[in-house]
Order: sequence, then structure tokens, then C-alpha cells
Amino acid sequence: MGKILVQGGVPLHGRIRVKGSKNASLPIIAAAMLTDEQVVIEDVPDLLDVRTMINVLRSLGVEASYNPHTETVKVCARRVKYSQPPPQLIQQMRASFLVLGPMLSRKKQVRLTLPGGCAIGARPVDLHLKGLTALGARFTIDQGLIVAETEGLRGGYIYLDYPSVGATENIIMAAAAAPGATTLENAATEPEIVDLANFINSMGGRISGAGTSSIRIEGVEEFHGTRYTVIPDRIEAGTLLLAGAITGGEITVENVVPEHLKSLLAKLRETGALVEEIGSSTLRAGSIGRTAAVDLKTLPYPGFPTDLQPQFMALLCTSRGTSMVTETVFENRFQHVSELVRMGARIQIDGNHAIIQGQPYLTGAPVRAADLRAAAALLLAALGARGVTEISGAVHLWRGYSGLEERLQKVGARIQVVSAPDCQKREQRSC
Repeated sequence: MGKILVQGGVPLHGRIRVKGSKNASLPIIAAAMLTDEQVVIEDVPDLLDVRTMINVLRSLGVEASYNPHTETVKVCARRVKYSQPPPQLIQQMRASFLVLGPMLSRKKQVRLTLPGGCAIGARPVDLHLKGLTALGARFTIDQGLIVAETEGLRGGYIYLDYPSVGATENIIMAAAAAPGATTLENAATEPEIVDLANFINSMGGRISGAGTSSIRIEGVEEFHGTRYTVIPDRIEAGTLLLAGAITGGEITVENVVPEHLKSLLAKLRETGALVEEIGSSTLRAGSIGRTAAVDLKTLPYPGFPTDLQPQFMALLCTSRGTSMVTETVFENRFQHVSELVRMGARIQIDGNHAIIQGQPYLTGAPVRAADLRAAAALLLAALGARGVTEISGAVHLWRGYSGLEERLQKVGARIQVVSAPDCQKREQRSC
């Protein structure tokens, strides 16, 4: 599962460039199956989840490769031979379920096991299925598999009961190739949705309204190849900015879209942290002394992102005063709390609320990460703590952050990788 050691208490100073967005790359790789021609996707981060998605496409007979040196994915789906990826691949991560939409367009029958990934909540797929049913798909359960069939997708009207990112993405991909017009209401508005729509449009798609709650898709018969660059990862950018604040240092983060981080920047400023926008794509954050307690509530974009809640909580553990964090997106996203308590944090859980009494400092301890963002939170807490922290379950970190420990070392972090999966070793990173 991977293990790292962190010697905390060292203020971090320097510049770090943000990688391409994990949460944009994965649906874009899946959407590359909509065309028979070659697609080249640039700025794709070197992550375990990226390799899993590539392996899902390969299991379907699609030509797919990743070059970690150029951070480029190439996909050619001239032949999609199979309609059922191996269950063990789908169960490795939630995003693997995103092949459903494009596969329905290509094969008209798909067999998928329920997806896996971080255990942060139920995250049912009912919204995916209801939306695709409105486009002409039929779903049954056969021996534990979801069987999707269609005689041909067609445009339709869809209203999502909740603005699910994954459901919005699957529906967009299916509707892009369905004859007629589709209107999707109460859609997710995250920047990753906009990036997916822009990618499909670069292949000849006709999608408008992405980034708003009402998206219109005009289905097209044929898509062409394209070369496309993924947006920067706003969650990685936020994690790095928090690293500057939690260590009492100052980190300059390059290759960012400040507009994507407005809620985080507002909360950081509220704590008294130093936050500065430098030009159109660079941010700087740090702190002098302890930050102040604040309350925050996670919400769908443009609200405060649930994917940054654990990391921000790590900062609040040593902020002056009492903070309250309210989690409204995932019902099980406080798995990092018990581990922060091991480090000396004072946190009480009341339903979906966490009440944090800020302490002067945290102390290094053996902790275990249960999911991706919990791993990032524990790393931040360890960087700001006194003494050495041993983090087990670090494999979760490598699912979502490319070479993060090495980049943090360059700005002063004292991190040692004790054990890592073979696929995380640099010399074995090509796909």
C-alpha cells in the first residue's frame, strides 16, 4: 500500500508547477473512444488512475498508450472489439464507469461491474442510468453486472436530481453521438465538465452551455481526431497552496486558473493566510504564525470543493480558535479525522459536521490514509507537525498526485518514500 516518512516543522519556500487535471483527464481519455481516428491528449499527469483508465480501454481492444516523459496519451479506437472490461479494472476506481457512455455509442451493449475507488460514500450510479435511459438505453442486472443495451441512442430531455459530475460526463459523451438534440438540466458545472465538452467539440462535437446548469448537445454522426491539452488540476493547486500556509512558509504555484479556485482563495484569506495572484496563471500562498479558525461547507462547484475539505481541515487543526467543517457532498468523507487525532488534533464529529479546536501544533505519529484526499491531508498535517510522521496507505496519494513528494522536496520538504508499488518507480512508468 506504500509508506512515506515526513519530518515536519520545516517552512516550505519555492515554486511548483501544477500538473494537468486528473479529474479532467480521465473522462477525456474515455471520450476519445467516440472517434475512429487518433487522439493525442497532452498534460496528462503520471498517475495510477491514468494507467488504470488506459488499461480499461486496452481491455476493450482500443489502442491506447501513455508517455510519462511527455505526459501524453494517444488513443486510437478504430476497433472496439469487446464490450465488457475486466471487473478488477472497473473496481479499482470510480472513473472507470465513464466508459459506459461512449461504449453505448460504439457497441450498443456494455457489461460493467459496479465501480470502485475511494470509500468516501455510497456514490450510487442511478443518476447515470436514469440519464442514459432517457436517451434510449435499457439496463438490467445479470450475475452482479450492469448490462446496458440500446437499439440506438437518441436525443432527449434529462433533469438530474443532483448535479452529479460523473453522470453529467457520461450523459454528455453518450448524447454527443446520439441523433437529435439533448437538453441536460441541473447539470454539474465543474471546470472538468467544461474541459470535456471542449475536447468533444474539438473532435467535431456540438455542445453548448457547459459550465452552466443547462447544457445542450446536438448529436453528430462522426467525430475526427484531435490534439488537446488538459486544464491544470485545481485540487492539486489548492493542496500546494495549503502546504505553503500550513508550514508557515510561502509557495508560488504556477500553471493555475485562479477562477477555478475562488472559494478556496476566499477561505484562505479569511484565515489570515497570505494569498496573492501573480499574473493570470500564478498564485502564491503562505502564512506568518498561526492562521485563524473559520467555518466552511462543501458544495458542488462553484462552492467549496469536497476534494479540498480534508486538506483544509489539516490547516484548521492548528488554527487559533474553533472551526466547523460541514460536508454535504459525501457522507463518509471524515476518514482522515481519526488519523489527525493521532497527531494531537482535537476534532469532534456530529453527523456531517466536524468541530475542530485548533491546537498550537501537531505531533508526528504513525497514521494510515484511507482514501486519496485523506492521504493529501495527512501529508500536509505531517509537513506542519513537530517530529516524524509515518504515513501508510500512501498508494492513495499516487492515484491523484504525480511525483508530489519529489516536487515538495525541491521546496524544502523532508519526505522519504519507504515503499512504493513497482508501477510507481520511474523506470517502469511507461504504459
